[in-house]
Parts: sequence; structure tokens; C-alpha cells
Amino acid sequence: WMIRNNMERKQISGGAGKPLELYIHIPFCLKKCAYCDFLSAPAGEKEREEYVQILCEEIRTNAGKVEEYQVSSIFFGGGTPSLLTGDQFRMILDTVRDQYHISADAEISMEMNPGTVTDEKLKAYKDAGVNRLSIGLQSVHDEELRMLGRIHTYEEFLEAYRSARMCGFDNINIDLISAIPGQTAESWTETLRTVAALEPEHISAYSLIIEPGTLFYDRYGEDAGREERAESGCEKRKGANLPWPALPTEEEEREMYHQTEQILVGAGYQRYEISNYAKPGYRCRHNCGYWRRVPYLGFGVGAATFFEGARYSNPEKMTEYRDNFEEKFSGEKLSLEDEMEEFMFLGLRMTEGISKTEFEEAFGTGIEAVYGKPIRKLKGMHLIEEHEDRIALTEQGIDVSNTVFVEFMF
Repeated sequence: WMIRNNMERKQISGGAGKPLELYIHIPFCLKKCAYCDFLSAPAGEKEREEYVQILCEEIRTNAGKVEEYQVSSIFFGGGTPSLLTGDQFRMILDTVRDQYHISADAEISMEMNPGTVTDEKLKAYKDAGVNRLSIGLQSVHDEELRMLGRIHTYEEFLEAYRSARMCGFDNINIDLISAIPGQTAESWTETLRTVAALEPEHISAYSLIIEPGTLFYDRYGEDAGREERAESGCEKRKGANLPWPALPTEEEEREMYHQTEQILVGAGYQRYEISNYAKPGYRCRHNCGYWRRVPYLGFGVGAATFFEGARYSNPEKMTEYRDNFEEKFSGEKLSLEDEMEEFMFLGLRMTEGISKTEFEEAFGTGIEAVYGKPIRKLKGMHLIEEHEDRIALTEQGIDVSNTVFVEFMF
């Protein structure tokens, strides 16, 4: 009781320090999905337990360097964080509470695979302090889920979703993917309408990207990502020539993209970022921090950190991570040009865009002095618009956002 009481006192007494976010990487999964290029792999119970112990040691080791900061959000990503037991989550979160100043209203999110949870686990996560779930559904059609390599059916997702509600989770995101091989605009519309009818607080709707090193890249590499293949020297692996369903055409993918906003906004969601929709008051605070360049510490194998103008990552090999996580604060600082580019790239992802005043406060010069030419060009093309202090993408600009972002590179 005394240990828990001390942890709670530190959390409440943190005061109004500088904002800081924490990302905690759980690199385990039961099976690699066909589209996944994240750092994850299957592992046994012993490996998971050893990893949690190392993770907690890394969290403790770095706490003294951020005493003047207050943690506003914690995000457990993966991999599949829901493979961990409730006791393992409690150990990690208790370590964080014992070592860091945590805001009383901190958002604590975890990614969850519907095929890995039980009522008992969900209750344990809630008791440990998790207050936001991000459930990876991807599609309501079982044939599309099989194509993606998911380990669950839509019915199993529904069971997990209803259980989460029964356990008291009142802030839930559902992840969806469009442009799946064999998917049609009609099946995507059905996915959107079905999920919106469940009334989650947040929906993330991403378009499939064929990444090198994934099973989908083996299957579709000649038709998707040919330039990346040439650059990486990636070779086709066995099975790449099998007759898999075709990817949607660019026209079909564009139709799906526009259906997403039309259906979700019509269902009462606000689009606040290129791929993210939320009910009022339920934007993902952690991701908003990323886009606004709030500093964050990344814990776990391969986890990235952005702190005091520098970006760096933990080693991706477990043996190297175990021996080197204490070097977190030795990264190379970003150049002024890099920071300006990030300010524009990340800020323009949000529908509210970027603030000219904040740019000047951050860099000591007006945005027109640095980006006046591309701003005038993009306004003339109706890809960005200005409203008093803010610059944001237009609807047309969102459609070709990567083209817009290139204009702000030095």
C-alpha cells in the first residue's frame, strides 16, 4: 500500500512542467500481417517477461533527465501490446508513475488486436491505468481480413469491442485500411458505415501502402513500389508470381478516399488530420503532440525519441538494445532547416494547419521570409489557404498532400 501511495503522490504533485510524451514499444505479435513493416515478431512468454524487465530498467534509467517535464500522454504501440498480461502492464505503468511526473488527466493508450484479448485482460488493463484503446480491425469483411493476414474475424472483433465497453472503456479508436487487394468501393463503404454505426470515439482510416520487406511487397512488388525495389535491391521471393487479387486502381483508391470523409463526417465525426476522425473532444492527444512536435521519449527496442531538437532511435536488435538504451540522449541535433521542414510537414497534416506566429516564435523569423515563394505558388494552385494567422491544406491539397510537402523542402 505504501509503495502505491507514493506513486500516486508523485503523479499528482508533478505540477505544470513542460509537456512530454512517452512511447513504449511492445515488439511482439502472434503472426506478421502481410502489410506490416513495423518492428515486431513472435515471442514466447519467457522472452516477453524478460523484455518487460529490461523495459522497466530503461524507463527508470532515463527519468532523472526530464525532471522539469510533465508527461501528458503515454502510448503503447507495437507489435501487439495486448499480448502482455495485465500484471506486465501494471508493472510498466507503475514504473512510469514512480519515476515521472504524470498529468492527472494523462491519456494512456494501447494498441489492441481483437484476437488476443479476454474480459480478464481488459479489466486488468483498465485497472492498470489504460484509458484509451486503439483496436486494429482494418475491415468488416472476413475475406479482406484473411487477405491482410489478420488473426481475427469481424465477429471476434465485435466480441472484443463489446467487452471493452462492458469493462468501462469510453475512449476507443478503430483502425481501418482501404485499398486492400480485391477490395471495392462498395465493400469499403460497407466497412465505414458498419464501423461508424458502432459509434467509437475515434476512427483512423489509412490507405494501404506496399512497403519493402513485407509479404505484400513480395506479391505486388512488380506493380507497386518498383522504384523502391530498384533502390533497395530487394529481390522477389518464392511465391511472388502467384495470382493474387489485384490492387484497386488509382481511380478506385481515390473514390474510397473521398467516401471516407463523406461517410464519417456525415456520421458526426470531425476530420482533424489527413487520416484521422474523432467525435468532439476525442482527438488522439498523443498523435496531436507528434504533429505539433511536442518532445517525446521512446522506450523499447527500435523506439524513436524526439527531445531538445534531436531525433534518435534505440537499436533494433534486442541484444544491442539491452546494452545501449542508456545512450538515449546522445543523438545528433536537427539542423534549423530540418526543424523548419518538420514544422511544415507535420503541422500541415492537421486540418487546422500551422500558425505563422508559432513559426516565428520557434525560429525567430517570419514564415514569409523562409517560405514565401512556395506559399504563393501553392495558394495560386488552390492547394493551401490562409485564414488570419493559419495556413492549411485545402480539400484539393489534402488529396495531393505529398506534392505539397515537397514544396517546403530546402
